[in-house]
Amino acid sequence: MAPVTTWTGREANALRNALRMSVTAFAEHLGAARRTVAKWSSQGDKVLPRADMQAALDTVLARATLDARERFEALLATGTSGATVGTTLPNAGMDTDTGDDTQGDSGSDGDVRRRDLLRGATIGIAAAPGIAPLLDALVSPRHPNAVALSAQQFSQAVAAAKIDYQACRYERVLDQLVTLLPALEPARAYAQDEQRRHIEVLAADLYHVVGSVLLKVGDRGMALVAAERSTRAAAASEEPVAAATSARIMTHALMSNGHDKQAVTLAGNAATVLDRNTRLASTDAVAVYGALVLRGAVAAARSDDRDTAQAMLDEASRAAAQLGYDGNDRWTGFGAANVLLHRVNVARTLGDAGTAIGIARTVPLEKVTLAERKASLYVDVARAYTQWGRYEHGLTALRTAYEVAPEEVRCRPAVQRIATELALLAKGSARTAVVDFTREAGIRL
Repeated sequence: MAPVTTWTGREANALRNALRMSVTAFAEHLGAARRTVAKWSSQGDKVLPRADMQAALDTVLARATLDARERFEALLATGTSGATVGTTLPNAGMDTDTGDDTQGDSGSDGDVRRRDLLRGATIGIAAAPGIAPLLDALVSPRHPNAVALSAQQFSQAVAAAKIDYQACRYERVLDQLVTLLPALEPARAYAQDEQRRHIEVLAADLYHVVGSVLLKVGDRGMALVAAERSTRAAAASEEPVAAATSARIMTHALMSNGHDKQAVTLAGNAATVLDRNTRLASTDAVAVYGALVLRGAVAAARSDDRDTAQAMLDEASRAAAQLGYDGNDRWTGFGAANVLLHRVNVARTLGDAGTAIGIARTVPLEKVTLAERKASLYVDVARAYTQWGRYEHGLTALRTAYEVAPEEVRCRPAVQRIATELALLAKGSARTAVVDFTREAGIRL
C-alpha cells in the first residue's frame, strides 16, 4: 500500500479504528495525550498532527499487521468518520495540532506568528565554520608548502586534534587539519617498515577526525570520502584495532548518508573480525569493540530494527563490564556510562521519548568527562522533550548543551534544526525564550 503523504485527523482516526483501539489505548500506544487523539477523531480533515506525531503514525502503520493495513485502506476508501475521500494535500488554513492541551496563543494572532516563523525558518548554516580549506586539503593532500613533521610530531599533532574534537573545539580542529593533511604524505615518504605502519595508524586516526568534523558541520558526502581514506590507511597498517576503529567512522558516514542497514552489517562484521583477531585481549580492543556495536545499535534503531538495536546495546553492556571502567581508550570514550548515553539515543530514535528521558536521568554525569559526549546527551534529551511536546524542557536541555559545548550547538546544522523546530512549535513565552536563545547562540531563524 502507498504510504500516507501527510496525516490528518481523518487518517489517524482510520488507523485507530483499523487497529481496533480505543482513543485512550491509541493515545498510550503513540505516546500522545488522550485529548490530542480525541481532537483528531472529532475534527478529522480539519486538524494536522504535529511533526513528531506524523512520524509516530508512520511507524505504527508500518508495524501494523496485514489485516489492520487492509482495514485501514478500506476505511479510507469508504470515507469513514465523514471525511471527504480525495488525494489533495491539506490546505494552508488547516489547524496544526501542537499536542498541547492548553489553548493559549491560539487564534489568528498565533497563526500569523507561526506563518512568519515558517517563512523565516532557514537554518543558520552561515554560523558553521568555513570548511573550504579543509576540503581543499582533503582533495589535494600533496602540497608544495607542506610542513615536514617527524613521526613523533605527527603523532602529537593527531592526538591534539583528537583532544580538541572531543572537547567540541571544532573551529580549532579545522585549522589543525588543514595543516596536518598536507603533512601526511611527507611523513609517509620518510617512514620505513614498522614506523611506516605506525604512520598508517595515525593516518587512519587523522582521517577519522576529518570525517567526524565533516559530519558535525553537515557535509555528509565528503565525510564518506574521509571515512574511506581512514579505512584504506588502517588496512595498510595491518593493525586489527586500527581497522575496527576506521570501521566506526565508516559506519557513521554510511548512516549519515541514509545507508542504515549497510551500517548495521558493517559494524557487526567489523566487531566480529576484531574479536576473532584479538580475542579482546587488550583494553583498546575491548573499547573499540564496544564502541563499534554501539554504533551498530544506533544504525539498527534508525532502521527501526528494535530487536537488533537492543541486542547490540546488551552486547556493548557486556563489553563495558569486561572493561570495568569509563575511559577513553583509543579515543572511544567507552564504558558503562557511554552505553547509557547510547540507550538514550536509541530510545529517542525509536520514538520512545519518555523512555529516553527516563534513561537520561540515570546517567552518572560525573563519569561522562568528554564535552562532546555530554553535549550529545543533552541534545538527545532536547530532541526527546520536543518529540514529547514538552518544549520548555527541550529548550532547557538545549541551553545546557550550549553551556557544555557552545560549538556543538553553534556549528552543527542538525542541532540548529532542533532550535528551529522549537521556535515553530512553542507558544507564548516559551517561543520568546527559544528566539532569545537562538540569538544568543548565533542561530539564524
